Amino acid sequence: MILAERISITTAKPFLDALAGRLVDPPPVWLMRQAGRYLPEYRATRAEAGSFLDLCYDPARAAEVTLQPIRRFGFDAAIIFSDILVVPHALGQKVWFEDGAGPRLEPLRDAAGLAALAPGSVTHRLAPVYEAIARTRAALPDGVAMIGFAGAPWTIATYMTEGGGSRDFVAAKGWAYRDPVSFDRLIGRLVEAIADHLVAQIAAGAEAVQIFDTWAGALPSDGIARWSAAPIAAIAARVKAAHPAAPVIAFPRGVGPAYRDYAAIPAIDGLSLDTAIAPAWARAELGATRALQGNLDPVRLVAGGPGLDQAIDAIRQGFAGRPFVFNLGHGILPSTPPEHVARLVERIRGPRP
Repeated sequence: MILAERISITTAKPFLDALAGRLVDPPPVWLMRQAGRYLPEYRATRAEAGSFLDLCYDPARAAEVTLQPIRRFGFDAAIIFSDILVVPHALGQKVWFEDGAGPRLEPLRDAAGLAALAPGSVTHRLAPVYEAIARTRAALPDGVAMIGFAGAPWTIATYMTEGGGSRDFVAAKGWAYRDPVSFDRLIGRLVEAIADHLVAQIAAGAEAVQIFDTWAGALPSDGIARWSAAPIAAIAARVKAAHPAAPVIAFPRGVGPAYRDYAAIPAIDGLSLDTAIAPAWARAELGATRALQGNLDPVRLVAGGPGLDQAIDAIRQGFAGRPFVFNLGHGILPSTPPEHVARLVERIRGPRP
């Protein structure tokens, strides 16, 4: 059940201004996975926590690692440290993380497995995430926004069915193609759970939320419409019904021209672009007032040097004169030197006084 609590977003914050369709110069900046293994302070906190999931469910430590990149770089937004797989975990699926191998799940591959998922809302099982958001929000500097997030139904479904990451998505697409009716039920169950999770994050203090559909590009065009864009639209509508003022960002990675379909979703306030989307195409195809976010290649940030400066400048010039949030085209890589991140922020804003 969607929570009915509402909040009023009234503080002047550059990130929220951009999502509201206002021009902000210099553009606000934050980075996907900005709290993570590239930071030595994160690695120290992670070592104290035990397992990766233990860290996700430890409100004090999750808040601490969320705040670490804010202290170091002064980003315009903090995104809560968590993981998209807390949703299937809260639904009763076995989830664990292996060092060097990534996430592992006990595969769910048919209607019988779907029936075994836990009934009801996931929010009571994810209370530590909401406590971490409340702690972080209370500690943020003035002007810094708080972001909550979740994975999209299709991307979460791929992990649930494949048992982890995949290159070909045979289990997920195979189920969808063989038995689309029961696969639609899985997607529908995830729509409900993800919407509840995002609404609860906003109630806890998140001022905007982002929906990550990392593997949307693995679908064919009709699959993108059915199992990615339509479920994201349903989630965004539920979020807006509960919290009309909270901006919703969609990140359908790898969908190419289908970005136009996401731009047409009424409840979506911003689109996060992957590295393949050229600014000129986005300007022409996604509307002049839609807030866009992106889309520096994360490897540019690893490489650094003059090429990084040139890429930053080209993105800023390409999106000048429209609502825009500077970000990456996917998550920051663990091998990224922190000094390159500092250089990026300085390049965008100029030296700190």
